Amino acid sequence: MKHETYILYLRVSTDRQGRSGLGLEAQQAYAAPYADRIVATYTEIESGKKDDRPELDKALEHCKREGAAILIAKLDRLSRNVAFLFALRDSGVEIEAADMPSMGTLEFGIRAVFAQHEREEISRRTRAALAAKKARGEKWCCPDPRANGSKSAAARRAKGQQASVRAMPIANKLRSLGESYRSIAESLNDAGIPAASGGNWHASSVRNMMENHA
Repeated sequence: MKHETYILYLRVSTDRQGRSGLGLEAQQAYAAPYADRIVATYTEIESGKKDDRPELDKALEHCKREGAAILIAKLDRLSRNVAFLFALRDSGVEIEAADMPSMGTLEFGIRAVFAQHEREEISRRTRAALAAKKARGEKWCCPDPRANGSKSAAARRAKGQQASVRAMPIANKLRSLGESYRSIAESLNDAGIPAASGGNWHASSVRNMMENHA
């Protein structure tokens, strides 16, 4: 810990995650060792793609008033945009990531570039998958409730395979960097990649997917 006081900034991507605590609990766990130095906490419900962050603005202003550093669980909780991250770094407020408290300029730059690269790759793969589906004349639709059990099971398997094709490269990369299943789930949700169920990813669904494809 390099500073006397910290303002904690938490971010989740969806209102559902904010209400359920999914993602927030993991970030709070990262910040737990700093508890006695945290003087305020700001929580944002917003995608990492967007730079308009009212709560982050409040947190930064609070930091300047208190002479505090802003504390985040991980760098991608701030943003997945390199320019935005470096603008924050040069704003006069010290940034400390709980998962990498000794992070210097080089490590900061590498992580910022990687965060943006992952966002761009996820977007590119998503567009390519949708274009390929459209070219085959297929449409995203709900299962026909009149379909028999065999067809329904086949449809569920196909949907699970589609989710895995999009999610596995990202999950494998993040896992190789030491990320937890919960953190990977948050990254997939941030990227807008639906789970096989059509909803959000959870630590358990990421673990099941990776174990099934081991």
